[in-house]
Amino acid sequence: MGIYTDRRKVKKTPDGYDLMIHESGHLEYDFDWHLGPYWSKFLAELRDNARFMGIKCSQCGTVYCPPRAGCGRCFAEMNEWVEVGPEGELRGFTVVRFPYINPNNGELMPVPYTAIWVTLDGAHTRTMHYCNEHDEKKLEVGMRMRAVFADEPRPTSIHAVKYFEVINPVRKAKPAARAKKAKPAKKAVKKPSKKTKATKK
Repeated sequence: MGIYTDRRKVKKTPDGYDLMIHESGHLEYDFDWHLGPYWSKFLAELRDNARFMGIKCSQCGTVYCPPRAGCGRCFAEMNEWVEVGPEGELRGFTVVRFPYINPNNGELMPVPYTAIWVTLDGAHTRTMHYCNEHDEKKLEVGMRMRAVFADEPRPTSIHAVKYFEVINPVRKAKPAARAKKAKPAKKAVKKPSKKTKATKK
């Protein structure tokens, strides 16, 4: 039990009883889920070899990273593994500054953080992760990114990659020098020629 204080700073009922709250305590939900053969290999490669593995469709050539069993374009089953990344192209980002409860651990998410979409070199799909840059003015879709792996032992999760870092920062284009407007050339005014009068003899 604890003492409750409302917005009016009232601590007691009109009868003089303490306003109280009931504390439920800390709740934990332990859960496990099966990752399957594709994600198991994908995460094991990140953990053990610090590399991204994608899966390639034998029919249309699309490379998926993260991997999946069936091709979303031609519905073929995929079994050809290819290495992709660790560099890629930034395809989208969001800088989050509003704290919320992290569903993975029930704690407040530290902010700010930057969620990004990266298309790794050699892949056709996007991978979601985090970036260590939190200033949106320094980020631009299309810029190059590089994965920074966690120190060993790396966790068996996507967090085997700590974050992505910017390879080439955005360079603000210098304002183009204003071209001086050429003054229009003055039209030459033709002066009427003086006609000489013929002298009569």
